Amino acid sequence: MQPKVSVVILNWNGQKHLQQFLPSVLASTYSNVEIVLADNASTDDSVDFVQKNYPEIKILRLSENFGFAKGYNEALKLVEADYFVLLNSDVEVESGWIEPVIALMESDKNIGACQPKLRMYADKRLFEYAGAAGGWLDRLGYPFARGRIFDICEEDHGQYDDIAQIFWASGAAMFVRSEVYKELDGLDEYFFAHQEEIDLCWRMQLHGYKIMVCPKSVVYHVGGGTLPKGNERKVYLNFRNNLIMMAKNLPVAMALWKIPYRFLLDAISAWKTLLAGETHYITAILRAHGSFLKWLFFERKKSVFAKKRTGKLHGYYTHSVVWKHFILGEKSFSEILGRKK
Repeated sequence: MQPKVSVVILNWNGQKHLQQFLPSVLASTYSNVEIVLADNASTDDSVDFVQKNYPEIKILRLSENFGFAKGYNEALKLVEADYFVLLNSDVEVESGWIEPVIALMESDKNIGACQPKLRMYADKRLFEYAGAAGGWLDRLGYPFARGRIFDICEEDHGQYDDIAQIFWASGAAMFVRSEVYKELDGLDEYFFAHQEEIDLCWRMQLHGYKIMVCPKSVVYHVGGGTLPKGNERKVYLNFRNNLIMMAKNLPVAMALWKIPYRFLLDAISAWKTLLAGETHYITAILRAHGSFLKWLFFERKKSVFAKKRTGKLHGYYTHSVVWKHFILGEKSFSEILGRKK
């Protein structure tokens, strides 16, 4: 019998996306699958819409808007399956998207998480920002991906169609072995939203699990459905959570110099955007730094830490992607890593 897969869609006021993208999820050809809508106390008609039009979907009503991290943690306590799929509501899937990922994960019990290839819904020739063909992390904590360097998304010519070990799998469409999710206490709820999946994958790797990308599975992501790009809260959460993630997972000797250096780089970025007239950006970064220091000195116990630190990191770039991209002008993942396309 095939392993049971639960595709769990966390929703908050997303009726428009549900109406548009649920049909593709329900058309999935994998036989042992259930579709679950975990609703973060929406105030629109999301739940009524799903109940009326898709009675086969299991609905979990959460008592308040817990955000991405706690929302999934609360929902997955109520789900029984061999594999969880954390799927954004703004994702269109191909009918056979589940089979290749489960086949890969079943072939190696050390695979803790895996992602499909993410393309942009608005232009399906391009990789999508939130994961592309598999996430990497550089030595200063900057996330990038095979097919996406900062805001530049490459066109998909099949250049990253190999199954590969990566650093992080995208939370927009993340397959997770349920027992591993539970073993690691799930997502860090302090993050609320943004970069919590990178933190989870980092902890998985420290525990000895592999993170993979399976490009035979393809999905199409809209992105920015809840907090659009450039939103002040989104900037704040990304900068704060990135610093917390580094403090949690780096060896202390590395964290002691890398985090102050990141403060400096963040300040340079903030002043650059201020000169460009984007005043909200510097405000968000200052708030992020203050909130990180609050976490560091007073609220560390609220976070989830790795219980082991014996695993070897993969998808970890030992140089600076900032230097390669902004100073040397290298635009693609292949250029950054010095590989031929």
